[in-house]
Amino acid sequence: MLLNTIALFSGLTDSEMKAISDMAVTRRFPKNTLMICEGDTSDSLYVVLSGKVKVFLSDEDGKEVTLNIQGEGEYFGELAILDEAPRSASVMTTEATKLAILSKSAFEKCMEKHPSIGLTVMHGMARRLRDLTENVRSLALMDVYGRVARLLLELSESSGDSTGKKEDDNPDDDTSEQKVITQKLTQRDIASMVGASREMVSRILRDLSLGGYITIENKIITIKERLPTAW
Repeated sequence: MLLNTIALFSGLTDSEMKAISDMAVTRRFPKNTLMICEGDTSDSLYVVLSGKVKVFLSDEDGKEVTLNIQGEGEYFGELAILDEAPRSASVMTTEATKLAILSKSAFEKCMEKHPSIGLTVMHGMARRLRDLTENVRSLALMDVYGRVARLLLELSESSGDSTGKKEDDNPDDDTSEQKVITQKLTQRDIASMVGASREMVSRILRDLSLGGYITIENKIITIKERLPTAW
């Protein structure tokens, strides 16, 4: 089980990790399954073992804002193991997904035997809060291009491929290595995540492609050069 790979539980001892793993249950869900509905009351933490889920907000008119798209090793619903407030967002699978589910009662039993687990989880939630603060900052202070560029960089991972850096290039420049976004995001997904129109996102991605900064193939985006500071 991948519970020991998620940031929320980083730092736990083997015995603490085993206690949590033993309490968790594993289930599979088909694509487009609504796992959590905003406003509902439920009490479980979910860890994505395989597949992907979309965390989103929606209004009465059906308009959605995507907060995050999470894949293997990521988690959601962690607030429910600490309080009894209604769910603050909805979560839906975007492909067939396997989840490890830890209920609040199971988590509390683990903490009774291993009190240090609570402190570790608090540290993990503090990291999440800092990430949320940065997201709010970008929405408030960045233009659409800045938000798109920031999202692409956040979601990308090193591909290990060199772009052929010249000897006189800045040695601190990280563009010698391509970065790849393996999540197959649509333009609508990106637009929803940065709070912009799909048309605006389409123009930005097209211009970045024409400039040779990125390539897009089968919805997989590769960042080939350092993205411009402005658009």
